[in-house]
This record gives sequence, structure tokens and C-alpha cells, in this order.
Amino acid sequence: MCELLGMSANVPTDICFSFAGLMRRGGATGPHGDGWGIGFYEGRGYRAFHDPDPSAASEIARFVQGYSIKSETVISHIRKANRGRICLENTHPFARELWGRTWSFAHNGQLRGIKRWPLEHFHPVGTSDSEHAFCWLLDRVRQAFPQRPRNEQRLWKLVATLCAELNQLGVFNALISDSRVLYAHCGTRLCWLTRRAPFGHATLIDADMSIDFTEHTGVTDVVTVIATAPLTRDERWQPFARGELRVFRAGESQLALRQGRRLP
Repeated sequence: MCELLGMSANVPTDICFSFAGLMRRGGATGPHGDGWGIGFYEGRGYRAFHDPDPSAASEIARFVQGYSIKSETVISHIRKANRGRICLENTHPFARELWGRTWSFAHNGQLRGIKRWPLEHFHPVGTSDSEHAFCWLLDRVRQAFPQRPRNEQRLWKLVATLCAELNQLGVFNALISDSRVLYAHCGTRLCWLTRRAPFGHATLIDADMSIDFTEHTGVTDVVTVIATAPLTRDERWQPFARGELRVFRAGESQLALRQGRRLP
């Protein structure tokens, strides 16, 4: 299985610390050695880095870890290939344009039979079931809303419904963003934490590294990190419920849904 990492913040923030822990799981402390990728939103702009080599030994990963790109929304992924060969076009996150914005997507799990689901406007470049699922999801969003709906919650609830439908094919842990919000869907395993004042210390599980966030944050900063499994040993990570989708914007959880019902 692959692993996911996402971030939503109310100010441009670098993800170097969490990214350093995740990258160690790509061939060092974990078996996810079949490629990795990361995407950063800067306003409406989007930049991404991909590498089919193990992240723990990747020169590109070391560059990203030290470059300190500041972003309000980030999606990252390390791959353990199940379907689709190990190559650049099969590395997540995948990206497509809809309504003049870049949508990005990273998935952990297997989706049996997804490639039999028809596609219309969006089509995969690689051979992974994940990219096919992303194209199908965007097709359905585009069909429902040829133009972006003014009521954002209608869109959020549709994405939740589509994620639940995909989850019926197997395992659908996923991070999705359109630069405005970050969607996180838990099929089997996902967790999150929100950092806000008063900030404290944190120590990575997978690397000999710790940080004092008071030295790097302002009193009004809010940063939420989502991961497949906790990345730090001294912070309180909250598990998602199976089937739960949360929508994050500016570091805050805006909406939580499970089986079509709103959660507190």
C-alpha cells in the first residue's frame, strides 16, 4: 500500500519537516520504494515534482526537502506499486484542469474493475487504476457542474458521494485539491492533526529530527497535516473514521461527511 501526506494552512507554509519523515518511508523505514511525488499550490499556480525512484534515495526529494517551498495546500505520495508499472507517468499526484483551476489527486489502495468504468472528457496518461479513478471522478464533477457552482457545499457533497462510490471497489484513501480546499477521504486508514498557538516541539518517528514550531510560526498560524500514519511521536494525531471525508480550507476542517451524513 502507498502512503499519503497532505497539508492545509492559512498562511504560506513549508512542509519540509513532515516531508522529511514521509520520504524515509520510501525505501528506508518503509517498503514504499516505487516512486514518489509532491504538488504545491501557490494561489492558482501549481508546481509538482515526481520521481519513479525510491524517495529515501532520491536527489530530487533531497532538493525539495531543503528548498522550503511555501504553500497553503500540499499533496504528497509515496508509492508501493500494485497495478501499473513503475514509471514516471504512474507516480502521484496526478493533475488535470477543470474550471480554469488545477485539480490534483493522490490515492492509496486498489480499485477492482475501475478501468471498466467509462471516461468521457478526462483520460489517463499512465496505466494505474488510481489515475483512471481520478479521471472518472472529474468527469462526474464536470457533468454535474459544467461551471463551478456558487454553492461550494454542493460541490463538496458531490465529491464525498463520488469518493464513497469509488470506495466500494476496494480501498480508497485519497487526497484531492482544486487549490481552494483540500479533500481527504478515508477508506481504511488516515489521520490528521492541527497545529495552532501555543505551538510546541515535535519529533519525527522515521528520522532523527525534531523542531520547535514556536521558532517558525506566528500566533495566528493554523496548519493541518494529514497522513496515512502518524509522522511524529509526541503529537496527538486524530484518526479518520472509515468512509469519512473531510474538507479543509486554510487549515480548518470545514465539513465532515460519512455515508452522506454530516459529522460534528
